Amino acid sequence: MSTPRTVAIIGAGPVGLAAAAHVLERGMTPIVLEAGPQAGHSVRQWQHVQLFSPWQYNLDKAAARLLAPTGWNSPDPQVYPTGAELLERYIEPLATKTALRDVIRTSSRVTAVGRVGFDKARTRGREAAAFEIRYQNGKGPETLRAEAVIDASGTWASPNPAGAGGLPAIGEREAQAKIAYGMPDVLGNARARYAGKTVAVLGAGHSAIGTLVDLTRLAQQVPETRPVWLLRSNNPEKSFGGGANDKLAARGELGAQFAALLASGHIQVESGFPVAAISPTSDRIRISTSSACCGRSIVVDELVVATGFRPDLSFLGEVRLRLDPAIEAPVALAPLIDPNEHSCGTVRPHGARELVQDDPGFYLAGIKSYGRAPTFLMITGYEQVRSIAADIAGDKQAAARVELELPETGVCTRSGVEGRAAAANCCGGPAPAAVDTCCGGDALAEAEGEKGCGCS
Repeated sequence: MSTPRTVAIIGAGPVGLAAAAHVLERGMTPIVLEAGPQAGHSVRQWQHVQLFSPWQYNLDKAAARLLAPTGWNSPDPQVYPTGAELLERYIEPLATKTALRDVIRTSSRVTAVGRVGFDKARTRGREAAAFEIRYQNGKGPETLRAEAVIDASGTWASPNPAGAGGLPAIGEREAQAKIAYGMPDVLGNARARYAGKTVAVLGAGHSAIGTLVDLTRLAQQVPETRPVWLLRSNNPEKSFGGGANDKLAARGELGAQFAALLASGHIQVESGFPVAAISPTSDRIRISTSSACCGRSIVVDELVVATGFRPDLSFLGEVRLRLDPAIEAPVALAPLIDPNEHSCGTVRPHGARELVQDDPGFYLAGIKSYGRAPTFLMITGYEQVRSIAADIAGDKQAAARVELELPETGVCTRSGVEGRAAAANCCGGPAPAAVDTCCGGDALAEAEGEKGCGCS
């Protein structure tokens, strides 16, 4: 296939816009299809959240070069932005004040991708056929043809369900009015919904613990607010993270803060609680570990499901994909990010070679490329699309080159978080007033009247 002139990019989030900037620099024409009414639509759903990584890890170099002639001032690289600041100071200027404003099509939801004249089963001559991208906008169905496709549509619109087995809990769909997914703004625009309520938060990741921390702040303002942590496993300390050893300091601080809140008893903990069923009870909901009569249950006013996300592959049925069957990430990338093997996943930089699919010219990028794994960093996506744009343009040397050094994303091993050495420094004795994450399990055990050593 000769160097393509048109590259379709699905998604106008930070990685999709970076892809467009790199494609433009390579002398090709990007067309960005964004399902939402504005660029950065998914970011707008979590704009109250502070990122764990500072500005230096959230700016793409090609995008910055596009912004420079507009009078844009690059933010302080050491400052941690919120989602709102990421929008205001980076995404919106990039989408509206640079050449990208002419190539972004908003309110354009992609419904199907295929090869012109070729169904999935037909091979001979396939590589020479252009891609056909179908999408819906306010004018009805539209079709775009392109020589390459970068799917950077993210996973925000595809949250995992509450059910412990990956399926929705029995009654989950019927209880939607009492359920929120992801990380609602409990201190901001959703405050009235949660103030004074008993709110269960299901999940063990940073979205769950961030929401629980915010709910404890809300409880200080409205004492009737009761946060409840529903945890599928029996090991709460796994959520404390790497503490001071985490190279993403804001994430380490969140884990330490959360450990202290648990130790102080501000959050009710229900561990070993795999959700099986959700049912109405008066104007509340009952969350149960069994759909029969014999499991544990808890009655709450609201449920926040923060169990992660999964990629939406529904519109890629006619694309030849090669994905890991468990993680749903490209097969070359999956072993590096498999949460069954990696506790927090320091992933080496990677690019087109790991991301290209069996239909040449089609690439998954950004958090969607990570499938169901939760360890994505924005700067990783920027390196992905730099490499992909070079590959599409035929510059194989640049595509293979690594131009990124990643921060360590935690204190990790292949099979778990390293905490054994730290345990000797915090097991036994009085619970510290300021709880470090490596001592959080010890402090929590002591607060519950046990002898401590929970971090061992």
